[in-house]
Amino acid sequence: MQTSTTALLTSPPTVWSTRGRHTGTAADTVLRRTLRRLKDNGDIDDFLELPASGTAPDVVFESRRRVADEVTVRARLSLAPGTDAGRDWLLVAEAEQPWDPSWPSPVGMFWPSEPDAGWNADPVTGLRPGRINPLPEDDKAVRRLLRDCARDAWYVHVVVHEAMTTDERGRVPLARWLPPGLRDRVVEHRATPQQSRVTNWALREFGVEVPRGGAVVLPGSPAPEGYDADAFAVRAVFLDGTEPADLVEAVSRYDALPRALPDGARDALTALREEWSLLTTAEELARERALVRMYAEALEAMAKSRDLYREAAERAHEALAAYRETAGPRGTGQPPAPRTPAPSPLQHLTRTLERLKAGGRTRRPAPEDPEDPEHGPAASGH
Repeated sequence: MQTSTTALLTSPPTVWSTRGRHTGTAADTVLRRTLRRLKDNGDIDDFLELPASGTAPDVVFESRRRVADEVTVRARLSLAPGTDAGRDWLLVAEAEQPWDPSWPSPVGMFWPSEPDAGWNADPVTGLRPGRINPLPEDDKAVRRLLRDCARDAWYVHVVVHEAMTTDERGRVPLARWLPPGLRDRVVEHRATPQQSRVTNWALREFGVEVPRGGAVVLPGSPAPEGYDADAFAVRAVFLDGTEPADLVEAVSRYDALPRALPDGARDALTALREEWSLLTTAEELARERALVRMYAEALEAMAKSRDLYREAAERAHEALAAYRETAGPRGTGQPPAPRTPAPSPLQHLTRTLERLKAGGRTRRPAPEDPEDPEHGPAASGH
């Protein structure tokens, strides 16, 4: 099935996005408490809460901070109404410059950093980024899980196969070695030594394969332009507590590929850009000045239209008076009707709307012509 170009809108290089599910209770309370603490500590510049309404059931939080001492990052998190499984959230952030993975994750602009926090669950699979997620023991469950993960466009999914059963040194999550901006968006799956065959069987339909004792970065859906399964497969990952440099490099290269915005992220990005409310004093002043300019331009256009209409009317009256003077009392013909001055833009708009309104009404059928040979009385015979 073909996908429209609009749906495949590429994520701008300045944008960072993710989503998750808070599986605990009182997610909004956790956010408010964390945001106040972050502002008090100087970790963010400011924050704002936009309450839910009848037409927009999500609670929206905005947060702003500076990275690299001078680059402003604006982030918007929408928190959906609660369900039995928890409360889903969606976060989109945009920086003034192209995003640098070494910058802190925007998740830290809203959620606490405690390791046991309940906010970082994948809404689809329930898995947690930044941790080791063992594959299920059941073969069919492995296939269902990896099928969902291989199609996921929100997270970067990495499957690591253990060549042999690991000890404590091998139980270090990949996230420990990743740049800060990637840690909250990478989900690591671990396959036991016995799961090599079932893992590759599950991934066969996506054209990727996990090398024995290696790893692979799954493609997502749609796969990014430039993705090649072999280029994102790592032949050997040594789970001995040392940095898996080749795997970190593969994940970083994948993250740098131009990718389509996931479903829901495009609307969230539009809201971030067009409905942003957390303004500085300078930004508020600039917005008010822009409104004043817009109103001034509208008034100027209306005044110009009025003057043009008045000038056209005066010229028409002058032409009529001149004609009457030259025609004299003996003129036998009637003076031609003066030319109607050109309608103003406001009149033109009003007439257009009236025509559109009239066009929307149901037209009555025209009466039949009695002289029409197809509808008139039959001709009499001779």
